Amino acid sequence: MTASTPDEGLTSRGVTLSRNDPEPPPEAPAELPDDTLAPSAPELRTVFQGGTFLLLLLAACYGAAEIVLPIVVAFVLMLVLQPAMRFLQRWRVPRGLAAAALIILLFGAFGVLGTVLSGPAATWAEKVPTGLPKLQERLSFLSKPITAFQHLVARAENLNSETKPLAVAVEGNRLSDRMLSGTRSAVSGLLETILVLFFLLVSGDTFLRRLVEVLPHFRNKRQAVDIAQQIESDIAAYLVTITVMNAGVGIATGIVAAACGLDDPVLWGVIAFLLNYVPILGPMIGVIIFLLVGLLSIDTLWVAFLPAGLYLAIHMIEGETVTPLLLARRFTINPVLVIVSLVFWYWMWGVPGAILSTPMLAVTKIICDRIQSLAAFGHFIEG
Repeated sequence: MTASTPDEGLTSRGVTLSRNDPEPPPEAPAELPDDTLAPSAPELRTVFQGGTFLLLLLAACYGAAEIVLPIVVAFVLMLVLQPAMRFLQRWRVPRGLAAAALIILLFGAFGVLGTVLSGPAATWAEKVPTGLPKLQERLSFLSKPITAFQHLVARAENLNSETKPLAVAVEGNRLSDRMLSGTRSAVSGLLETILVLFFLLVSGDTFLRRLVEVLPHFRNKRQAVDIAQQIESDIAAYLVTITVMNAGVGIATGIVAAACGLDDPVLWGVIAFLLNYVPILGPMIGVIIFLLVGLLSIDTLWVAFLPAGLYLAIHMIEGETVTPLLLARRFTINPVLVIVSLVFWYWMWGVPGAILSTPMLAVTKIICDRIQSLAAFGHFIEG
């Protein structure tokens, strides 16, 4: 936010704040016994009303996930592409043309990458069924625990033996319908994301400008602009940093896969790149994948564990050292809340929700830190 003369007001991100707006009378400064005290907790009535609103909002997000999720994804992508939009605007490129070019470039890259990797992925999908006997032989030392687990599952299934055949029959009859419905939902969600993203990029700061116009006081207008600026800069910086670090993890994993003798190292590098967007859960799945691939591809048993071990080492270096060092100044979020948010949004929206969990938690913290009545919640989220 840049300061200006009293006649001009405040101008930020294309939004002009006039100092002629009514300002509430100044309040007497409160005496603070200690500057180190945490923000005071809000009133019980405020907590109850806010909690009720939050529960209703989450229920709406869960019930209307097919509509809400593409809008949230489009909003996050808009934050990432906004710096590129401003760069093109400085070169006098029309907003519609710039938005269309960025969207085509982004989703075109995804399409090309998917086309290139579809062949190796299909080849490995064919190898898995034929390699199961070899995998079973190599994991024979786990046969006793697996057998005990199978007996336990069999006993549990016997308790529901009367209802099981009907459930299997119904599932088999509806399998094709569910696959078709899932494909239709994915395509419609992608189209909705592209459409909403395009108009978000074209409209620019229209929504913020309208919000500033309806707020009653200059202080509220300035606060809204400050929150919008902080969300855009912090979330864009977070996503760009995470993308760069994930690319580094993917490149390092591809090199390790090639050094260990695995086929299609580019495929494994891309898988590591994508899995690293999901905190905690993604790397765990990656370790399992590389363990199975190593057992199926490498003859020497101890060498077969090497790809999974090296992938875990790469993730530990990136996740525990490099990324926290780069993001510590912008994001200090309680790690327990990061895990809770991951589990919750994965339950709400699946894998996209797990990817969006940390950015949404960061947005919540930014908003709470800049609204006095929510400052206690922002302090609670802080790591």
